Amino acid sequence: MADALLIFKPDAAYRLAARAGIWGWLSSEREWKVESLEWFQPPATLIEGHYDFLQGRPFFSWLVDFMSALPVVVGRVTASAGSLKQMRYDLGETQISKSRPGSLRERYGIFGGLNCLHLSDAEETGAAEVKRWAEFVQLDEVKVRLEDSSDRPDHTYHLRSLATQVAAGIHVEVASQMFSELIAEECELEGKKLEAMYRITLGALS
Repeated sequence: MADALLIFKPDAAYRLAARAGIWGWLSSEREWKVESLEWFQPPATLIEGHYDFLQGRPFFSWLVDFMSALPVVVGRVTASAGSLKQMRYDLGETQISKSRPGSLRERYGIFGGLNCLHLSDAEETGAAEVKRWAEFVQLDEVKVRLEDSSDRPDHTYHLRSLATQVAAGIHVEVASQMFSELIAEECELEGKKLEAMYRITLGALS
């Protein structure tokens, strides 16, 4: 069995219906096991190291802010190489526009890098990622109990439509405002945390 790092990114950690749907899949533990789960706010330096292969890309600064602005749910999963491959298939492709129909990202992802979940893509990658993150957060105990259902609305498809307009420069002000309002309805965040959620999700569209 191999280790894989798991991260509920902010667009899954705080959009409660999306989080519940993804957790329902993950907690089924069909051919894998969730070994740890914890809320943790990563420092920017950890995110920079985690995504070092993307340094120099235009969206890198946004990505670091996106992953470090709020606490996220971090965990470790053990799975065979074949099971990890199946998990990645269930999750779907990184880019939402290219995610396989029926995959988790096609179902809950919003746009581009707002793709819900990080999951190590191979045994070697998982070992390296778990080693790096274990220096900052405990990865041997399940400390968080997530729910597999939510009374909050799921606005994924409406958000995706609005995100496409904002990214294309169409009705930007109105679409951005409506996007923020729908995000607020999906979350339980308030004050500065909700403002941070607006900033990092809308930041993906610029």
